[in-house]
Amino acid sequence: MGRTILAVVAGVVVAWLTIMLCQFGSAALHPPPPGMDLTDPSQLAIFIRAAPPAAMALVVAGWALGALIGGWLAARISRRHPRAAAVLVGAVVLAGVIANAMMIPHPLWMTIAGVLLPLPAAWLGARLGRPHPQATPSL
Repeated sequence: MGRTILAVVAGVVVAWLTIMLCQFGSAALHPPPPGMDLTDPSQLAIFIRAAPPAAMALVVAGWALGALIGGWLAARISRRHPRAAAVLVGAVVLAGVIANAMMIPHPLWMTIAGVLLPLPAAWLGARLGRPHPQATPSL
């Protein structure tokens, strides 16, 4: 059980780092104008409405990649429950996407993609991260 908890924590940390890297990439594609206060909700809404689709797609890709890579790592670390560990990482990413969408105005397509992608991506990460049994040579 302890190894599964460690797997989920490690997966969430790696997912968060992956998401942040994609967020930084998005900010490089669409930096805020000088003097804009992104802590002001009205200015943040204006900034997001002006963002190019590529910058927004990179944010969504970060959510999916974070769940995929975090799920992969969780499945690799967990011995008894690799799929459950990976899906828990995806659930944490999903919760973050929902919280983010409630606090920051996003285009509808981003919110829909953000809700639909993390769990399947984490499940795919579990499939990719699960150790494969050694093939026995046939005689």
